[in-house]
Amino acid sequence: MLNFLKKNIALVWAKKHVQKAEEFKRNSEKDQEKLLLSLVDTAKKTLFGREHDFENIRSVEDFQEKVSIADYEDLKPYIERVKRGQANILWTDTPEYFAKTSGTTSGSKYIPISKEGMPYQIAGAQSALFHYIAKKNNADFVQGKMIFLQGSPEMEEVYGIKTGRLSGIVAHHIPNYLQKNRLPSWETNIMEDWEAKVDKIVTETEKENMTLISGIPPWLIMYFEKLTEKHGKKIKQIFPDLQLIVTGGVNYEPYRDKMEDLLGGKVDIVQTFPASEGFFAFQDDYTKEGLLLLTNHGIFYEFVPLEEYGKPNAKRLTLKDIELNKDYALVLTTNSGLWAYSIGDVVRFIYKNPHRILVSGRTKHFTSAFGEHVIAFEVEEAIKAALEKFPAQVTEFHLAPQVNPGNGLPYHEWFIEFEKEPEDVNAFRDELDLQLRKRNTYYDDLISGNILQKLHISLLKKNAFHEYAKSQGKLGGQNKTPRLANDRKIADLLEFYKL
Repeated sequence: MLNFLKKNIALVWAKKHVQKAEEFKRNSEKDQEKLLLSLVDTAKKTLFGREHDFENIRSVEDFQEKVSIADYEDLKPYIERVKRGQANILWTDTPEYFAKTSGTTSGSKYIPISKEGMPYQIAGAQSALFHYIAKKNNADFVQGKMIFLQGSPEMEEVYGIKTGRLSGIVAHHIPNYLQKNRLPSWETNIMEDWEAKVDKIVTETEKENMTLISGIPPWLIMYFEKLTEKHGKKIKQIFPDLQLIVTGGVNYEPYRDKMEDLLGGKVDIVQTFPASEGFFAFQDDYTKEGLLLLTNHGIFYEFVPLEEYGKPNAKRLTLKDIELNKDYALVLTTNSGLWAYSIGDVVRFIYKNPHRILVSGRTKHFTSAFGEHVIAFEVEEAIKAALEKFPAQVTEFHLAPQVNPGNGLPYHEWFIEFEKEPEDVNAFRDELDLQLRKRNTYYDDLISGNILQKLHISLLKKNAFHEYAKSQGKLGGQNKTPRLANDRKIADLLEFYKL
């Protein structure tokens, strides 16, 4: 009776929530400028606000003139002062949390989350579920158990500011009505050894009525594989009431075939776009492609055409200026004190009013050793199209340039771990090369002009990417290996896992 009541209440809440959300979808372009000016006004007496003349900002154009695009290194001197307990530096007061993330050039990054910003992290996830329930007209999953594959919820303190991984921070804010249904246990969640943690999660969940499972695709697959190996059954046989998978962190499409094979039955998928800097978007209609951009969640967005990114005087477009099917570097100003912050993600709009996006890559994850500037979206779409013509299945892949092959022309080298290898790898290679040429005219010109030869495929052993991640200390719920690079740092290490 209690579960029946909970299900029906969730359905009513969801429909009311979606109706209310229609307002921000209609007014997103106007609301964005109002939001920016409100953020500037709130922070005008902070150190950053005083240094950047926030008192005299009256428009988006004023803001763009006075505040340059920044990365973490640019904001680091301010963040270091915040870490020492100083208030009113980037935002009023001190942050409620620091989300600690791994960096490359900067070492660990400390992303501030203010008391105003934290509720939006939770609201984004809740809104994704409410939109799903309303569209599905079904909230059965609230009656079963739910699992979130995430980092440890244990936190340290940096001058009184609670610090930890974002997923661990969020674990402290799960609504009470979901807590009783939530797995794994606290003891399991705080385990740092990821493999041992997943083994323990399997033990805790294998006999439960799992109805919702959330996590990034590579680690969902790891969890599902351990379950299927142990029971000799597909996931839908183990969890017949599993209704929904919520995923984020990477593009889901390259993992879809593998996931569907492991699941062995129909499960709805909702994709999301969360980060330490904010909860940006989610799939508001699980039956359609594209993620709804959240324009009323304390974040002002700017979009830099990818071909101009990093150049002096690059265009900084707002929501009203964007074009469909074009790649933009995402720049954020947030109610946690990040100002014109380049997050490193690349998005493309596939719909306006409401504004829906695809995450098409990372500004630092591309291959352009020969001027081709191939991005993640292009390689993921190319391999997806090639797999449609071949009865094969890819576990994971990485693309890197081979500039000095020793003999012959240079080429793109694809390191691919197949779950099911194509019968004719050479034919698959030709199709993959053709599909990439269709998606990137610069690459096509380099091939047709005999500057590059066709791509090469290097076959990797089973579990190669898992073992590589483990060897680099990158095994865990929020870590993922870049799909492509402009150098051979990862490629040289993957050489050890070739067949």
